[in-house]
Amino acid sequence: MLTVQSMSVRYGDFTAVDNVSVTIDRGGHILALLGPSGSGKSTVLRGIAGLEPLTSGTVSFDGEDITNVPVHKRNIGLVFQDGQLFPHRTVTGNIEYGLTVGSAARRAVGDGDTHPKLTKAERSARVDELLDLVGLVGYGSRRVDQLSGGEAQRVALARALAPRPRLLLLDEPLSALDRGLRDRLAIDVRHIVAESHTPTLVVTHDHSEAAFLADEIAVIIDGTIRQVSPPRLLWRNPADTVVAKFLGFESFLDAHIRHGVARCALGAVGVDGPDGDAVLALGQHSLVVAPHGPVEATVVSVVVLPDGLRMRVMIDGVGECGAAGTLYDDVVVGQSIRLGLDGRRTGVIVPPNSGSPSNRSHVQGTRARVGGGADD
Repeated sequence: MLTVQSMSVRYGDFTAVDNVSVTIDRGGHILALLGPSGSGKSTVLRGIAGLEPLTSGTVSFDGEDITNVPVHKRNIGLVFQDGQLFPHRTVTGNIEYGLTVGSAARRAVGDGDTHPKLTKAERSARVDELLDLVGLVGYGSRRVDQLSGGEAQRVALARALAPRPRLLLLDEPLSALDRGLRDRLAIDVRHIVAESHTPTLVVTHDHSEAAFLADEIAVIIDGTIRQVSPPRLLWRNPADTVVAKFLGFESFLDAHIRHGVARCALGAVGVDGPDGDAVLALGQHSLVVAPHGPVEATVVSVVVLPDGLRMRVMIDGVGECGAAGTLYDDVVVGQSIRLGLDGRRTGVIVPPNSGSPSNRSHVQGTRARVGGGADD
């Protein structure tokens, strides 16, 4: 089990990471640390790996404090954005390098008896096992400069998993790939991690990547974890307007919820939230074209995309908002249209301690926890 307790990293007067606590207590589970550029997410990963000295706090695994243990003795697998493969080696050669480094690290900490040096046959079998795991059977003799971006990242993942690390760290592993390949590979990475039973932390700025990969997402902004939730709850119930804006919501309306119905300036809409005061967070698809909808708006701009219309509209008393329509909606700039508010695409921000399940982890500085137990 990985436990990061009260990690802080400062550079002079600048605080990059402020009192971050993270726990991953089950093999095969993935925690995504999601945040904008400069939020401190990669600094947290580097601190866990031993690549960044901590100003305060501890990093431990299975109760062993590894805060001051050198990088090569931590038995942690690392995959970076560019994969950092050796171009002069074959796929097999790159994966075998992971086995060599892992064996050397175990001998350095006196674990050679428990994990003796592998024989040639054992190394070959392990490479074949990993090629099968990452979907690259038959690729062993290829040079890595002959691989696609997605294939190269699979090799990097296989190399990181080769020595059976106790923890896997992924730093923006898919950001260099195009969107379609990124989404497909994210699903595959999730399967690979589950099959390897390796607890995993991934850092990313990409919402979709985090949602595809993670069992749970920790949102980090300005060096502080502001919310920890499963992907579904994160977008349904953002912790506050700061988190909501980062997640893509742009307009906010005061509301009162009673029996699952929120009443606001745009009318009544069914939502997921406890009775009481709340704030509705509106995103691009919260308002949709509806010929008999209760909301009147004036179209400011229209963009046609393959999946439908993206609009900016002006609503009296609310201001400019995003709205969506289908390719069959005949909409032009300056037109007055009717809109409906879709509660299924609207975030609900409720006060802390309101009874909402997602609010158990809405407090700034909260511990991010992934795995089994009463906190699930």
